[in-house]
Amino acid sequence: MLASFLGNVRRNHALEHATVSLLISKLGPDIRLVGRAVNDGFYIYGDIPTEVLRQCAAEGLSRLKQGESFWAVTPLCGTNIATAGIIASMASMAVSGSGKRGDRVPTAMIAGIVGVLLAQPLGRLLQKHVTTSPDLADTEIVGIERRNNGGTHKIVTARSAAAA
Repeated sequence: MLASFLGNVRRNHALEHATVSLLISKLGPDIRLVGRAVNDGFYIYGDIPTEVLRQCAAEGLSRLKQGESFWAVTPLCGTNIATAGIIASMASMAVSGSGKRGDRVPTAMIAGIVGVLLAQPLGRLLQKHVTTSPDLADTEIVGIERRNNGGTHKIVTARSAAAA
């Protein structure tokens, strides 16, 4: 049951990424939005026209089903932010107790910067292998729910009965 839940979230996370990337390409890079994957779909927070969202979600699903798995990984993902924060914190803590007292802060800052740089490729690897799955062959969009006067949409997905 847990494996099914996590698999659904990973697939919906990939579809969320594809949808957001397509929205940005269609509406421009200044659009403000956030996505969040859940077991039965994903949410898009932001003032997005419902019909444009419907088109981008359908196109994202189609592209992922066609094997365009690169849509599942994006530099805009919260996985990257969390990875950078954790690695930078750990690197800073690792060096904060070493060296002369006056050198600790600059050393910790440098370690944090190096940690952020190392976290970029690691965050993408985590997305690719842990937090997303581009395998949406048996997934379909079953509805889009507009909430909060259009400020939030939920894209509802389901897996075909054969996959359940």
